[in-house]
Amino acid sequence: MSLPPEKASELKQIIHNHLLKMDIHGKIREVLAETVRDDQGPSHQSLSEADFLRALQRRGIIDDLMKDLHFTQEVPTDVTTGSPPKPATHFVDQNIIPLKKTNIDPSRRYLYFQVLGGKAFLEHLQEPEPLPGQVCSTFTLYLHFRNQRFRSKPVPCACEPDLKEGFLLEIHRDGIGEGSKMADATSMLSMCDPVHLVLIRTDTSSETTLVSSYFLDWRTVLSSPSGKTCFAVELMGVGSECKVPAGVLTVSLELYPPLTETLSADIISTQQSLERQRTAEKERLFLVYAKQWWREFLEIRPSHQSKMVKIFAQDENGINRPVCSYVRVLRAGRLLESPRQAARFVSLLAHEKAPVVGGGGGKQEQWCTLMAFLCRGKGDCEDHATLLCSLLLGFGLDAYVCVGTKAKGTPHTWVLTRGTDGSITFWESLTAHRYLHQAIDPDAPPLAPQPKPSSPYRTVGCVFNQHTFLANCQASDAVELCVFDFQNQSRWKAMSKEALESVCAPGSTTSLPPLPPLCAPSLDPAAASNQLELEMRYLVSEHRKDLELATVWDDHLSYLLSSALSAYELERCTGVSCGNEEFQDAVRRAVPDGHTFKGFPIHFLHRNARRAFATCLRSPFCEEIVCCRGDHVRLAVRVRVFTYPENACAVWLMFACKYRSVL
Repeated sequence: MSLPPEKASELKQIIHNHLLKMDIHGKIREVLAETVRDDQGPSHQSLSEADFLRALQRRGIIDDLMKDLHFTQEVPTDVTTGSPPKPATHFVDQNIIPLKKTNIDPSRRYLYFQVLGGKAFLEHLQEPEPLPGQVCSTFTLYLHFRNQRFRSKPVPCACEPDLKEGFLLEIHRDGIGEGSKMADATSMLSMCDPVHLVLIRTDTSSETTLVSSYFLDWRTVLSSPSGKTCFAVELMGVGSECKVPAGVLTVSLELYPPLTETLSADIISTQQSLERQRTAEKERLFLVYAKQWWREFLEIRPSHQSKMVKIFAQDENGINRPVCSYVRVLRAGRLLESPRQAARFVSLLAHEKAPVVGGGGGKQEQWCTLMAFLCRGKGDCEDHATLLCSLLLGFGLDAYVCVGTKAKGTPHTWVLTRGTDGSITFWESLTAHRYLHQAIDPDAPPLAPQPKPSSPYRTVGCVFNQHTFLANCQASDAVELCVFDFQNQSRWKAMSKEALESVCAPGSTTSLPPLPPLCAPSLDPAAASNQLELEMRYLVSEHRKDLELATVWDDHLSYLLSSALSAYELERCTGVSCGNEEFQDAVRRAVPDGHTFKGFPIHFLHRNARRAFATCLRSPFCEEIVCCRGDHVRLAVRVRVFTYPENACAVWLMFACKYRSVL
């Protein structure tokens, strides 16, 4: 079998790298020295190549070498182009099939990141060893590095969790472009992108908690002569516990292929120090500018002191960052098809305020980095609004995050988009509802018709996106009176675009968290729907058995409910209702004369059957269907799971029954 020249050189490179990894030259030198020493004597003869190979074989070096080489037959999965693999536009999470093998391009450099175990997670000191098959809380480690995302297998929570995983990170420049060039030590030194580690705890009821968010500078490996380094990483807590250690991970970093020339540790520390100084100086200058800008804003009107003008916000690590840095232009590739679908996706991420230890009713200040928000799968309204604004900017809309209040003066954030015709639309990121804004004219005659407020928002203090920050300096900050004419400086006071971009533009400072790509869903929606439907059938049957009622399922009626559930989700995505006539016609045909049909649809963001059933039974309409008594009772249930990026799920469930009406 002959190989094309490029494949032959690739194979030679792989074999060469494998021999280097085994330190084959050192082993050969040892055997050579030993063989020569043994052969010194009166009957000394010259050492032949065959003798030397036999000596290598006796020492088991050839066997060790062959044992480590695995030859497997490729199973074709796609039409290949023959060109080197390019970085993926999004990460497909393979959480069902373990990854056995990775195609390595010998013309690129990789960082092999290994987690060798955890220790000192003292919060779990008293937890007993989980029994085989027992459901327990788990730790999952998520990684993001230069547009690549990875996830570890979940391991049981313990004081010393068995977190042992390896991740092959590709070091390509700027994510795209010069990916085919081998990065040398100097070019890698200038890559200040950290490895972002996010540790999530998942409890027995599938509730997630953010344990730690850590930015690791991997460049210490550039000074290692062997191209490999191992050290401990102390993970700190989040929010109010950001100064308290959460635990320690032992990690190993290895460059592949190894560097021919390493850098000295002094050069690396000098580079890191220069980056920190440059960042600190930019942040200092912006702070000086922000203070001056705020003083000018207060001089316009003393009442501005009480307006919701938020320039800085704390992230999960307790670091104050300009709010504009939380918004980026985020394109979802093929994962989301429209702005409204993006709004639907964001609304499916659960809403949860940052946890507070103790009472007092005060709101914990915590805006999460995008990676931490996506890994946790839930967050506060600020996290939802900044993600939705980033996605709408990616779809080419003129989008801004609004900071203000809703009913009863509760602080809130939402998204605003401006049309080219001057129209203003509010987007509620927690529900995906949209509201067209029309301002009331306070100078209009008393009897002139005025638009009625349609949105739930009461006041607005400021609006911002990735390069704009505007404070509301109108006489009233009431949303219904507000005119969103951002070019009018008498209504909106703007910050300098240059000042904002000096600390918020991508790559402007090393303290800015990198923007992660969205993950494609790994759930099979049909399998998830079937599984949940079977569980619901079992729960209904058991519930009716407790009431001493028989359960007879009508599979045909169950199938007919699908079109209604599909129409409900389509309406949530697009705002357009369709397909209802066909569903009603099908039900009329399936329900005989003299029979009554009842249906109860409900929507969930989780796939826990018992939780869903308990919620359903709290509705008297649903309980009436599930506990239906009568003549010729037939029950139906249908579940549809709609998957979105990050495995966010819209779960639609419908119970129905038909029975003969008896007067």
